[in-house]
Amino acid sequence: MDTLTHALSGALVGRVLAGRRTQTATARTAQPPVWQMVVAGTVAATFPDLDFVLGWVSELTYLRGHRGVTHSLVLLPLWGLMIAWLLARFWQRGGRAGAGWRSFYLVVCSAIFVHIVGDLITQFGTMILSPFSDRRFGWGTTFIIDLPFTGIILAGLVVSALWRSSRVPAATALVLLAGWVGVQAVGRGEAIEAARDYAAREGIQAVLVDAAPRPASPFNWTAIVFDGERYHYAHINTRRSEPLVAGADDNFIRRFSAPYQPVAMAKWEVRERFGDNGTRELAQKVWQAEDFAFYRWFAMFPVLDHVENGPSGLLCANFVDLRFMTPGRDNTPFRYGLCGGEGGWRLFERELGGLRWVMD
Repeated sequence: MDTLTHALSGALVGRVLAGRRTQTATARTAQPPVWQMVVAGTVAATFPDLDFVLGWVSELTYLRGHRGVTHSLVLLPLWGLMIAWLLARFWQRGGRAGAGWRSFYLVVCSAIFVHIVGDLITQFGTMILSPFSDRRFGWGTTFIIDLPFTGIILAGLVVSALWRSSRVPAATALVLLAGWVGVQAVGRGEAIEAARDYAAREGIQAVLVDAAPRPASPFNWTAIVFDGERYHYAHINTRRSEPLVAGADDNFIRRFSAPYQPVAMAKWEVRERFGDNGTRELAQKVWQAEDFAFYRWFAMFPVLDHVENGPSGLLCANFVDLRFMTPGRDNTPFRYGLCGGEGGWRLFERELGGLRWVMD
């Protein structure tokens, strides 16, 4: 999920957990005012994405560490303690009376947890067991930017601001969010079933069957079948019976949704994981190279993207991950490869303007 949606979800959690203040409570046990609980939730839900600072070390450090220790369920209680203490100290500065850290601990931990769950429902992958394991978990129900998801949160916050005496609007919004993810899970199941049906019709011995979420609708998916050598994939809408036509003057949601065809009309494409006989040897060497270990760990559906003569006559090959290949997008991110050979490799990322060398 994008950081703005995470921040809003934390604010929503803060509003749900904000209780009525009492006059007899001590500073240690006092219930903070509603606005402080909302701010605490917002700050805590934003905190995990502070791992962007890893990019100041290097690009690969960021790729290896993003959604790592700050997104860990193992370390969540520690992060909650740290943030709750800092917030309590901040509001008690200058000798002001204010609630102790214990009063913020639950909302802070809950907001961090909601952030982690918000990332888990996407397909990017979240290292919830870090630092003990770098395995990435992801339920893959939700595209990384989901406007209805964000809209439900905003609606809950707006109604909460108008109906200040009740937590019902915020709690209702959380229930609706769970329901929306449930709808997306249904769409995912339908897309995977469509992929299984395709594999059965074509007599494909599937090693992997999956589906990648796409924008604009919970029923827009890229269905994927891997037979061990080739990826078969199609952009589908599991509830559409007729193609959707969109022109340049149509709204962006319709234009984003138009490439996804009804299941019965799906246009399945096939791509060799390592290309054809002319590229296979180089592609396999690049894929197996130690310098490319990070991409083997990172990619879910990797296929060869380009093989070419690079700078100084070096042979270059790069891969692309099908989960990031969204129809209508000008540039697919995370297209990494190597140039070189037995004498050594040099890592690059392919961008619209050409090759960009990557330093570790």
